[in-house]
Amino acid sequence: MTLPQCHHILQRRIATPLGPLTAARSAAGLSGLWFDGQKHHPGPLAVPQDDGRDPVLSAAAAALAAYFGGRPVELPPLDPAGTAFQRQVWQALLQIAPGRCASYGGLAERLGRAQAARALGAAVGRNPISILIPCHRVVGASGALTGYAGGLARKQALLRLEQGAA
Repeated sequence: MTLPQCHHILQRRIATPLGPLTAARSAAGLSGLWFDGQKHHPGPLAVPQDDGRDPVLSAAAAALAAYFGGRPVELPPLDPAGTAFQRQVWQALLQIAPGRCASYGGLAERLGRAQAARALGAAVGRNPISILIPCHRVVGASGALTGYAGGLARKQALLRLEQGAA
């Protein structure tokens, strides 16, 4: 599923220790946060660049600064576009505490959809708000690191950061 470009109304580039991100917002909140070259990146957005004063994009930048600084994160309003199932999965990801991991199968069971681990995995991979909706905290049943749209090296770095070993 490709996100409709019209969902996004404004964008900003945000520098992070793991590379720059493009942040996008909708009328209701943060709608996207992608690393350059990330799988499922929507490509160039046909919306204006923020002048640095937008409160949602400023809150996203502050949340990322807190995250990478090891401080508590206050999330901006989130508005990821997706199917009802995808939004349910992304909401479940928000319940995985920093420094903890969940398996695809375990997450599917928690959602009452034990047979939907593959569909859940696809929804996790389509998460449009990297880091702040923590899809990097989902691992294989054996605990093995599996795919991450931003790249496995970034996933490893994010998990190390959360475990205090960055």
